[in-house]
Amino acid sequence: QVQLVESGGGLVQAGGSLRLSCAASGSGFSINVMEWYLQVPGKERELVATIRSGGTTNYADSVKGRFTISRDNAKNTVYLQMNSLKPDDTGVYYCYGIFSFGSYQYQYWGQGTQVTVSS
Repeated sequence: QVQLVESGGGLVQAGGSLRLSCAASGSGFSINVMEWYLQVPGKERELVATIRSGGTTNYADSVKGRFTISRDNAKNTVYLQMNSLKPDDTGVYYCYGIFSFGSYQYQYWGQGTQVTVSS
């Protein structure tokens, strides 16, 4: 069992920065993929950024050059550094991960953290 706990959300003015954290608790697992998603009311949850076990990353076009996903393997924590924030970045950010327990894979979601960017 893995629990994902996000933190770091809040209210920020346009042009500002925030850093989100997602800590994975538990034991006996390895992390395959970690991702950040954005949920806006009335819209589907959309993928923002991905980091894989080998360290490769991908970003949605809307955040390229502004957001950076990174990880601290020792802490089982993934970060999303968000710079040059825009009002359109407002929403609930969810952490998602695919974990391996031996030959089995499981998916987990965090509880979400609210980000509000004021104009």
